[in-house]
Amino acid sequence: MASRKAGTRGKAAATKQARGSSNVFSMFEQAQIQEFKEAFSCIDQNRDGVICKSDLRETYSQLGKVSVPEEELDAMLQEGKGPINFTVFLTLFGEKLNGTDPEEAILSAFRMFDPSGKGVVDKDEFKQLLLTQADKFSLAEVEQMFALTPMDLAGNIDYKSLCYIITHGDEKEE
Repeated sequence: MASRKAGTRGKAAATKQARGSSNVFSMFEQAQIQEFKEAFSCIDQNRDGVICKSDLRETYSQLGKVSVPEEELDAMLQEGKGPINFTVFLTLFGEKLNGTDPEEAILSAFRMFDPSGKGVVDKDEFKQLLLTQADKFSLAEVEQMFALTPMDLAGNIDYKSLCYIITHGDEKEE
């Protein structure tokens, strides 16, 4: 019995150590963390440091969505697997954003369409590919993407800037 308890304590200590060594704050730049703090503060309506169902309901209400199903609110809260304080909030976003490919992988994909290595891709050629190849985009989706895509003076896609926006967010946001 004593050896079983020692084994259990060892597992608990290892789990605690593993959790302690992964620092969610290292996943983001300081400016991003500040933006997440602001978002957290907007959602934490009662300012108790934890997002609860009433906080979510009030946030939705302020955004004009008055009747949010209880199941939807419960599902959101269950993603945190416990109380959602700022660290858990940041971890959830880190997990969601972690699905984005690394910047270098995205750049490599764009380089295939840039044989001259100028850092730009012809907008019309790229549009045609998006509309006709593989997982085809609709015209509306392509236009929406191009509205947010940095272009050079000749109207070509500046894919290096686009990759930065995809992986880090748009620096020009308010």
